[in-house]
Amino acid sequence: MTDYKVNFKKLKSRVGVDDIAYALGYRLDRKAGVGRYIELVLGDNGNKRDTIIVSNPNNKSAQAYFRRDGSKGDVVTLIRENLNAFPVSGKDDWQKIAKVLARFANMPEPEYREDSDYVKSVKSDAVFDSARYEVKPINPERIPAIFSQRGFSEETVKALAPFISLIRDKRNEKFDGYNIGFPYTNGKDDAIKGYEIRGHGGYKSKAAGTDSSSSAWVADLSNGNSGMVKSVFFCESAFDAMAFYQMNRTQLGSDVALVSLGGTFSDKQITGVMARFPHARAFDCFDNDLAGRIYGLRMMALLEGVPMKINRKTDVLQIETKGKTFELNTERSLLAQVSKHLSIRYKMGQWLPPKAFKDWNDCLLNRPMEVIHSPHKDEREQNLTGRRKAGLKM
Repeated sequence: MTDYKVNFKKLKSRVGVDDIAYALGYRLDRKAGVGRYIELVLGDNGNKRDTIIVSNPNNKSAQAYFRRDGSKGDVVTLIRENLNAFPVSGKDDWQKIAKVLARFANMPEPEYREDSDYVKSVKSDAVFDSARYEVKPINPERIPAIFSQRGFSEETVKALAPFISLIRDKRNEKFDGYNIGFPYTNGKDDAIKGYEIRGHGGYKSKAAGTDSSSSAWVADLSNGNSGMVKSVFFCESAFDAMAFYQMNRTQLGSDVALVSLGGTFSDKQITGVMARFPHARAFDCFDNDLAGRIYGLRMMALLEGVPMKINRKTDVLQIETKGKTFELNTERSLLAQVSKHLSIRYKMGQWLPPKAFKDWNDCLLNRPMEVIHSPHKDEREQNLTGRRKAGLKM
């Protein structure tokens, strides 16, 4: 029997994460923009089963992916996660993976060519081009209606207006109006590295080529005295950060900064922002879901300088760090639980949305998460009586 040999590096140069994802049924989310990253979604709006963010969409050999819950990998990882979806046989997983790669390396693109061609057509937008966008400031006398629709007061919009723009994509032939743009910077200079974009009807996107790896939306309320900033509040979106500010403004003061990561989490976003505010403490204000709790843990690990592997389980998170393994209940304070196992310097704080709400903007709008509860005894008896009466009428 001959040894099974395969050049994985050569095959990976021809088969990208996107090829495997498209074949598994993922489709391009064009609203998320195309630049250094693309978002591929499995399932439709009403039933999104998974979303992966793929880097280097036009360079197969360099492609990798991550999810917002912290999991990540390359094309081999994605194949291995879904090995049962491919009709191949082999003596072990590696041989099966090699066969899948070899098959895709010699396959023409099937029905997802339209998505693939779309990504290639905006290849030039891998770097943010400010000339593509027309940008103007918010007029305090004519505040766009989208802000009030999201629960924001005129006072909030006017206070944060220096960090918000109106933005129009000159290349967008389908929409010639302005959206709301939240400029991304990296703190090294004043250059804008892209925009988080929000519009009517729930529209959200990022400007083409936006740097989401080391830049973020940062609203420094210290009037330029960054050394005086004491607290930095990290949220998943700019609207969440605005809502957090509006609901807690009386407690915040002016020695604070608001930050949006724009739905992604990059180590350089966190460390880059905190480098701007050397005397500040970071606060986890992320969403009340599993991804939000993992974001908080990853930020804690970064700020404490503690390597941490986070594994998802059904209703807990398993942590591996410094030779220890322990589990965390996501319903309880992560800081308190981690402190029982590790010596942490408490560099990070938490200021989470109230438990009934997914995020700060939902809290501002008073839109609690749907809670499924078992009926009380009186309700059960009333329901039973109702069913009996309905049965008698029949």
